[in-house]
Amino acid sequence: MTVTTAIRPRATSSAATATATATDTATNANVSAAGAKRVLAASVFGFFLVGLDAMVVNVALPAINRSLAGGLSGAQWVIDGYTLAFAALMLSAGALADRIGARAAYGLGLVGFTLASAACGLAPSLALLIVARLAQGAAASVMLPASLALVRQAFPDPVARNKAIAIWTAAGSAAAAAGPVAGGLITAAVDWRWIFFLNLPAGALALALLAGTAKSAPAARTASHFDLAGLLSSVVALAGLTYGFIEGGSKGFGTAPVLAAFGAAAVAAVVFAVAESVQSRTPQAQPMVPLALFRSRAMSLAAAAGFAVNAAFYGVIFVLSLYFQQVGHKSPTVTGLLFAPITAVVTLVNLTVAARMVARIGAGVSMTIGLVGTAAAMLVLLAVRPDLPAWALVLLLVPVAFAGSFVVPALTIMVMGSVPADRAGTAAGIVNTSRQVGGALSVAVIGALVAGGDFTGGMHAGLIGMAALLLVTALTVKFLAPGKKQAD
Repeated sequence: MTVTTAIRPRATSSAATATATATDTATNANVSAAGAKRVLAASVFGFFLVGLDAMVVNVALPAINRSLAGGLSGAQWVIDGYTLAFAALMLSAGALADRIGARAAYGLGLVGFTLASAACGLAPSLALLIVARLAQGAAASVMLPASLALVRQAFPDPVARNKAIAIWTAAGSAAAAAGPVAGGLITAAVDWRWIFFLNLPAGALALALLAGTAKSAPAARTASHFDLAGLLSSVVALAGLTYGFIEGGSKGFGTAPVLAAFGAAAVAAVVFAVAESVQSRTPQAQPMVPLALFRSRAMSLAAAAGFAVNAAFYGVIFVLSLYFQQVGHKSPTVTGLLFAPITAVVTLVNLTVAARMVARIGAGVSMTIGLVGTAAAMLVLLAVRPDLPAWALVLLLVPVAFAGSFVVPALTIMVMGSVPADRAGTAAGIVNTSRQVGGALSVAVIGALVAGGDFTGGMHAGLIGMAALLLVTALTVKFLAPGKKQAD
């Protein structure tokens, strides 16, 4: 496979290009000397933690509500507090990884994530748990793009890089799939607080792995101003949307606070678009979202596909975790085990099939197949009923994991093959921000749909809506994706 021409945020002189190329070469040499496999191990382990904590609390929500006296909206905020901070800050975190070096940014995120996990486990109230989850999500936002940037820098060869990315995506996807299983088992065996306490030794191990790797050179750039307007407006836009959907489901969408939240989100979105446009045209500026990156169809389509597939996966895990326990009256252990086969399927497909499929037919076709398959899987889930035996529920869940497993490796390979190493953190931040926004909004919207009293009807409406979103995205990718050689 070949790598596309490097995409730069703006036109650069030949001297600047030569400097960036020299930086990439030096970075790759340093990483090779330290051992690319150790870099991959450190990156994968931390990404696993990030993915696990995005989903691990789903099955534990009823126990958390009983312990801390929360309702459905509170349960949504325990999940979306993490996802919202994760999404809102990842844009600037990706740029941070490029600016100070991926290894330094990753280590900083790991320390913050471990400390925030301790705060989650010790939280005496729902409000403080949500605050701690926000901090945990903020730290995760630094870890994820930095971990992918480390992989990008450690494997300059496209073939080796695609295999490494397949392992990296497998870790994150398996962690997300394993989250409900781990959450159910830990909650039933010990207490929901241990979901977070177990991150302490895991975080220490990840830091030990990172300590044995070489430093990542920061991108060679001139002095620039931090994009504060972009950061603040993106946070307000995402927070307003999430608040509007979550509180709208419980308080009503016509209430003043909800309308104000949606209004603030709309204004902030316009401010963000204007700020990034101005920053992209300003010399020595460093926009959170360099608009030149979106001249690549690979970047735009990967962001759209990531949004859709995460909306589907997060929404399904959230709503079925509640459905199995509240409507089906299943225990946390049984609920968690119902999701166990998903973990095996995701890991197996990511490691054995997904990267090979991209190599054979191209990232665009792989993404299209995965998106269409995931849309079909959403409709299959309409057959879920509380009286179905466990084996039947598992069979209905497996198609979600199987089809969705083709999307994330393909979109990641497409993006990482279209950007130079010194822009890998920013590119990873943009794509994964889109994914997390999809997950956060999905939980908020589906929570609003089921909050009206008809849980099953709301769940069905959400599944049909996600299927429609996936199909529209699949058609867009099919007709606009770059050719195989340009995307790989």
